[in-house]
Amino acid sequence: MMVKTEEITFNTSGPGDIVDITSEMAQALGRSGLTDGTITAFAPGATTGITTIEYEPGLIKDLPELMEKLIPSDRAYEHDNTWHDGNGFSHLRSALMGSDITVPFVAGKMTLGTWQQVVFLEFDNRARSRTVILQMIGQ
Repeated sequence: MMVKTEEITFNTSGPGDIVDITSEMAQALGRSGLTDGTITAFAPGATTGITTIEYEPGLIKDLPELMEKLIPSDRAYEHDNTWHDGNGFSHLRSALMGSDITVPFVAGKMTLGTWQQVVFLEFDNRARSRTVILQMIGQ
Protein backbone atom coordinates (compact mmCIF):
# COMPACT_ATOMS: atom_id res chain seq x y z
CA MET A 1 0.00 0.00 0.00
CA MET A 2 1.33 3.41 -0.97
CA VAL A 3 0.20 6.93 -0.11
CA LYS A 4 0.74 9.90 -2.45
CA THR A 5 -0.29 13.47 -1.66
CA GLU A 6 -0.59 16.53 -3.90
CA GLU A 7 -2.16 19.97 -3.59
CA ILE A 8 -4.03 22.04 -6.12
CA THR A 9 -4.51 25.78 -5.68
CA PHE A 10 -6.81 28.25 -7.37
CA ASN A 11 -8.66 31.51 -6.79
CA THR A 12 -12.41 31.79 -6.42
CA SER A 13 -14.66 34.71 -7.26
CA GLY A 14 -16.74 34.56 -4.07
CA PRO A 15 -19.89 32.91 -2.76
CA GLY A 16 -21.57 30.53 -5.17
CA ASP A 17 -18.41 29.90 -7.20
CA ILE A 18 -18.19 26.27 -8.33
CA VAL A 19 -14.83 24.95 -9.57
CA ASP A 20 -14.57 21.63 -11.42
CA ILE A 21 -11.49 19.85 -10.02
CA THR A 22 -12.04 16.50 -11.76
CA SER A 23 -9.26 16.88 -14.33
CA GLU A 24 -6.73 18.00 -11.69
CA MET A 25 -7.62 14.92 -9.64
CA ALA A 26 -7.25 12.64 -12.67
CA GLN A 27 -3.88 14.19 -13.54
CA ALA A 28 -2.61 13.75 -9.97
CA LEU A 29 -3.78 10.15 -10.03
CA GLY A 30 -1.91 9.59 -13.30
CA ARG A 31 1.30 11.03 -11.84
CA SER A 32 0.97 8.85 -8.74
CA GLY A 33 1.56 5.60 -10.61
CA LEU A 34 -1.15 3.94 -8.51
CA THR A 35 -3.68 1.71 -10.24
CA ASP A 36 -6.21 0.64 -7.62
CA GLY A 37 -7.32 2.40 -4.43
CA THR A 38 -9.00 5.61 -3.36
CA ILE A 39 -8.40 9.31 -3.91
CA THR A 40 -9.61 11.82 -1.37
CA ALA A 41 -10.05 15.53 -2.06
CA PHE A 42 -10.08 17.65 1.10
CA ALA A 43 -10.48 21.42 1.31
CA PRO A 44 -8.99 22.90 4.48
CA GLY A 45 -11.21 25.72 5.63
CA ALA A 46 -14.54 26.13 7.37
CA THR A 47 -16.34 27.86 4.47
CA THR A 48 -15.81 25.38 1.63
CA GLY A 49 -17.53 22.35 0.18
CA ILE A 50 -16.68 19.44 -2.08
CA THR A 51 -19.22 17.20 -3.78
CA THR A 52 -20.09 15.68 -7.14
CA ILE A 53 -22.45 17.19 -9.65
CA GLU A 54 -23.04 17.23 -13.37
CA TYR A 55 -20.97 20.32 -14.15
CA GLU A 56 -23.34 22.02 -16.58
CA PRO A 57 -24.76 25.56 -16.74
CA GLY A 58 -28.18 24.72 -15.29
CA LEU A 59 -26.90 22.95 -12.20
CA ILE A 60 -24.12 25.52 -11.74
CA LYS A 61 -26.94 28.04 -11.35
CA ASP A 62 -29.33 25.76 -9.45
CA LEU A 63 -26.96 24.65 -6.68
CA PRO A 64 -26.13 28.16 -5.35
CA GLU A 65 -29.83 29.03 -5.56
CA LEU A 66 -30.67 25.95 -3.49
CA MET A 67 -28.06 26.85 -0.88
CA GLU A 68 -29.48 30.38 -0.69
CA LYS A 69 -32.97 28.97 -0.05
CA LEU A 70 -31.73 26.52 2.59
CA ILE A 71 -29.31 28.86 4.37
CA PRO A 72 -29.98 32.49 3.35
CA SER A 73 -27.06 34.90 3.25
CA ASP A 74 -29.20 37.93 4.08
CA ARG A 75 -30.08 37.07 7.67
CA ALA A 76 -28.15 37.38 10.92
CA TYR A 77 -26.49 34.34 12.49
CA GLU A 78 -25.01 34.02 15.97
CA HIS A 79 -21.59 33.49 14.36
CA ASP A 80 -21.88 36.98 12.89
CA ASN A 81 -22.66 38.40 16.34
CA THR A 82 -19.54 36.71 17.71
CA TRP A 83 -17.03 37.50 14.96
CA HIS A 84 -18.68 40.34 12.99
CA ASP A 85 -17.43 38.88 9.69
CA GLY A 86 -20.81 38.36 8.04
CA ASN A 87 -20.13 34.78 6.94
CA GLY A 88 -22.21 32.73 9.35
CA PHE A 89 -24.15 31.39 6.38
CA SER A 90 -20.87 30.24 4.81
CA HIS A 91 -19.97 28.08 7.80
CA LEU A 92 -23.42 26.52 7.93
CA ARG A 93 -23.37 25.69 4.21
CA SER A 94 -19.95 24.09 4.63
CA ALA A 95 -21.17 22.02 7.58
CA LEU A 96 -24.18 20.86 5.53
CA MET A 97 -22.19 19.97 2.40
CA GLY A 98 -18.92 18.73 3.87
CA SER A 99 -15.42 19.61 2.71
CA ASP A 100 -14.14 16.28 1.37
CA ILE A 101 -14.96 13.40 -0.91
CA THR A 102 -13.38 10.00 -1.52
CA VAL A 103 -13.58 8.32 -4.93
CA PRO A 104 -12.40 4.76 -5.66
CA PHE A 105 -10.12 4.22 -8.63
CA VAL A 106 -9.61 1.05 -10.65
CA ALA A 107 -6.97 0.49 -13.33
CA GLY A 108 -5.76 4.05 -12.81
CA LYS A 109 -9.16 5.66 -13.48
CA MET A 110 -11.60 7.25 -11.05
CA THR A 111 -14.92 5.38 -10.96
CA LEU A 112 -17.06 8.47 -11.53
CA GLY A 113 -20.25 8.18 -13.53
CA THR A 114 -20.48 9.54 -17.06
CA TRP A 115 -22.04 12.84 -16.01
CA GLN A 116 -20.38 13.11 -12.61
CA GLN A 117 -17.64 15.63 -11.85
CA VAL A 118 -15.97 16.51 -8.54
CA VAL A 119 -16.47 20.16 -7.69
CA PHE A 120 -15.19 22.62 -5.11
CA LEU A 121 -17.83 24.98 -3.70
CA GLU A 122 -16.97 28.45 -2.42
CA PHE A 123 -19.27 29.44 0.41
CA ASP A 124 -17.33 32.36 1.91
CA ASN A 125 -18.61 35.90 1.45
CA ARG A 126 -15.59 37.02 -0.56
CA ALA A 127 -13.16 35.83 -3.21
CA ARG A 128 -10.48 33.54 -1.79
CA SER A 129 -7.27 31.75 -2.67
CA ARG A 130 -7.98 28.06 -2.02
CA THR A 131 -6.04 24.83 -1.68
CA VAL A 132 -7.39 21.32 -2.06
CA ILE A 133 -5.32 18.43 -0.77
CA LEU A 134 -5.46 15.25 -2.84
CA GLN A 135 -4.42 12.05 -1.12
CA MET A 136 -4.25 8.80 -3.03
CA ILE A 137 -3.99 5.47 -1.23
CA GLY A 138 -3.53 2.24 -3.12
CA GLN A 139 -1.24 0.06 -5.13
